[in-house]
Amino acid sequence: MHNTVDEFERLRPRLFAIGYRMLSSVQEAEDLVQDAWLRWYEHGGQSQSNVRNIEAWLVTMTTRMAIDRLRAARVRRESYPGFWLPEPLPENSPATPQEVSELADDVSVAFLVLLDRLSPDARAAFLLREVFDADFEQVAEVLGKSEAAARQVVHRARRELEKGRETSSATYGHTARHEEQQQVLRSFAEALSRGDFTALQALFHEKAELLSDGGGIVPSFGQVILGAHRLAAFYFAWHRKYGSAMRVELARLNHQWALLRYIDGRLESAQSFEVEDGRIHRVHVQRNPHKLTQLPERI
Repeated sequence: MHNTVDEFERLRPRLFAIGYRMLSSVQEAEDLVQDAWLRWYEHGGQSQSNVRNIEAWLVTMTTRMAIDRLRAARVRRESYPGFWLPEPLPENSPATPQEVSELADDVSVAFLVLLDRLSPDARAAFLLREVFDADFEQVAEVLGKSEAAARQVVHRARRELEKGRETSSATYGHTARHEEQQQVLRSFAEALSRGDFTALQALFHEKAELLSDGGGIVPSFGQVILGAHRLAAFYFAWHRKYGSAMRVELARLNHQWALLRYIDGRLESAQSFEVEDGRIHRVHVQRNPHKLTQLPERI
């Protein structure tokens, strides 16, 4: 039993990484991994000889369960109020070097939003092949298809994501060097704290856009806010309304620099930015309180 637990814990970061990229939720990914453990144990995990390749079995089982859960989630999202955005992944979750290595790339909010263009099967196939380096034999086993069919699924998914990138600055996991993104966001936070409309506008690309998720719990825009002038005006209005009661803190979310906005010391939103050539091209604002529970609630 001890060896079984050790083996599962060794694979836990990979299973969590699959779950988070599939479901875009920290809590749902953790629940998925727990269910994978229960399935593994019930299958006979206490006798490792029962499973020829432990990692392949767990990855296959976890991915299949993630596909089923994503199908159900997509049905629920059809009635979701406004935009649905991923739950932010804080830097300290996961924490160990092995866990960090599993989530080092391809986990930005921009990339997760892009993945939503795919069906659950296509999303799983693309991630297994392109992110987790699974061979087509395993992709086919997960999907219950032939290897030839699995290749076609991955090819179509890749093509669909390329179409999405034509209208987005998102790339696989990063839109700018971390140093550049940090500097732009620091300048943005400083301009916001000063209420400097001109500086705010200069930091946005002229066709920049903002999407927000309030989950029907707190106010959010049901449409995209578009253009540097409108976005600067939007943030300037927050400064005028809250003044010194508003604090903006740089934080590491989804392995990129982001901003946490606090009002009267309480967390109001987590904001992820797509930065390219020193300008902000897109902002994803997560305001849904249910998706902020992993973040520091107060400062």
